[in-house]
Amino acid sequence: MNKTIDHIGIAVRDIEESKAFYTNVLGGTVIDHYISEASGVESEVAVLHVNGLQTELLAPTNNTTSPIARFIKQKGKGVHHIAYHVHDLDEALEELKEQGIRVLDHTRRMNKHGRRLIYLNPADTEGTIIEYCDYPE
Repeated sequence: MNKTIDHIGIAVRDIEESKAFYTNVLGGTVIDHYISEASGVESEVAVLHVNGLQTELLAPTNNTTSPIARFIKQKGKGVHHIAYHVHDLDEALEELKEQGIRVLDHTRRMNKHGRRLIYLNPADTEGTIIEYCDYPE
């Protein structure tokens, strides 16, 4: 199955400060800014387009339970994940299963833009957090 980069997720401490860098220095445009308090998300998200590439800035809204807060505590701010667009998420999951690649089932969800997504187990991806996503009609 063909996979293309959909977006890059960046863990940040201060969303406004980070938005300023991505817009003023990199020339990006903010296309959305929202808060998701969903279990396992608990993040403020700013979605930007920078020269045709989508970037998501992710700041924790709960410093105890947010996965972004845990990530920043363990690894510091910076690249959190790379998301790959797949044509059909269900087919891609079957392909991963056949290849022996595990996913983090508790991360499967649909976001406010209708993007279905799931994270692959970093133990099977050389330590990189990989998201698979699709946009069903």
